Amino acid sequence: MRTRLIIVFLVPMTVILLALGGAYALSVARSIQQEVSNQQLADLGYFLTGARQSLRAANPAVVEGELERYSELYGTRVAVFDRSGMLWAAGGMRPESVNEEMTTRIGLALSGRRSDPSLAVLPWSLGETVMVEPVFDDGNVIGAVMIAESSDAPRGEILAHWALLVAVCAVVIGLLVFAVFRLARWVLQPMMRVDHAMAAIEHGEMDARIADDTGPPEMRRMIRLFNQMAEEIERVVSRQREFAMNASHELRNPLGALLMRVEYLATGLDERWETDVEKTREEGRRMSRILDTLLNMARAGQQDSSFAVVDLVELVRGRVAAWREVAAERGLSLVVDAPAPVMSVTDRTSVESALDAVIDNALKFAPTGSRVDVAVGSDAERSTISVRDRGPGLEPEELEMVTSRFWRSARDQNVPGSGLGLAIATDLLSGLRGSVEVSVPEGGGLCVALRLPAGEL
Repeated sequence: MRTRLIIVFLVPMTVILLALGGAYALSVARSIQQEVSNQQLADLGYFLTGARQSLRAANPAVVEGELERYSELYGTRVAVFDRSGMLWAAGGMRPESVNEEMTTRIGLALSGRRSDPSLAVLPWSLGETVMVEPVFDDGNVIGAVMIAESSDAPRGEILAHWALLVAVCAVVIGLLVFAVFRLARWVLQPMMRVDHAMAAIEHGEMDARIADDTGPPEMRRMIRLFNQMAEEIERVVSRQREFAMNASHELRNPLGALLMRVEYLATGLDERWETDVEKTREEGRRMSRILDTLLNMARAGQQDSSFAVVDLVELVRGRVAAWREVAAERGLSLVVDAPAPVMSVTDRTSVESALDAVIDNALKFAPTGSRVDVAVGSDAERSTISVRDRGPGLEPEELEMVTSRFWRSARDQNVPGSGLGLAIATDLLSGLRGSVEVSVPEGGGLCVALRLPAGEL
């Protein structure tokens, strides 16, 4: 966006400036060359009288001394030619220095025509400037006067003007670049703040807002609307979390009372009702687990992530140690495969909560006497914590649904749980710019990988 805005403003202005500068440069070159041509014409007019007198008197000495003084003073070659085109008198010019172009111009002058100056527009294409005027006597051409002057002086003057013009254009373009960058920053800075605020809200910072006192009026209006939208989202999310927490708290007491009443009633029933009572107890315990999970989800969504450098190997070893007793009660073994420290800039609490949910899920489905492997690895972009069990696994078409909330495989309906474990892990990892990947490894079971950014977020 910044690049496009700079191009839209800067390129047209630069093109216009270069076009005007080029036109001005050509105009300066023509003006200087015209000034030189006018000066030569004036000098030729001065020498015409002396040349006429010299030719009429048949005495070159009448004008030759004046031609030599002029040539020495200005470094210009001046010559008078007679009616036959032969050199009559000269200042700084020899007969052998008369080239073909000069001969052509002299012939035109002796025929009564004035020759035009050999002017060029570009200074590096300028050669020697030659002008020839016929000498008339009573309407008859009796000779010609020629001035040949080097172009070094006008060329240097033109190049000096052009250098000054280039310097001015460079300064103007620099000012334009500075102005366009400031304008782009003034226009885009509010948009960048909107982008940062949206990213903050995406990561759970619901209180992110934008100051609406800078930028163009249109952006200020958009920022005000964004702040209003953010406030509404924060209010809705807050009410959802409060509802989940309040519902979980409020339902725990009547559920506890209901389970106690079931136990009380069970004491008055004979053995025929034992199966039904046990099913009622299990449903009550399942409802209690669902309420605990909902409460944990509400709390996890409410907490602010605190990012810091975390050794994932140390984190995994700590959580596995906490779950080993549960695994032992179920006849399972937890094995950690993490040979070297793996560092990541992340939120420790969120990663621990997600790992707990995945380990809990693995212990539920792993058959007694099997092993659950927890491995830690990393590459240039990602750090990975993988938990692999050797349970029944899932069908390929079920892998996409396993992280959905309350989803349970049809063959696992009798396994205790709420179907929220992997959904909680997915929500927690998404807030850390990570992801949860579920796959079926060779040998059966299920492998759940928690992938986290390896560098700073």
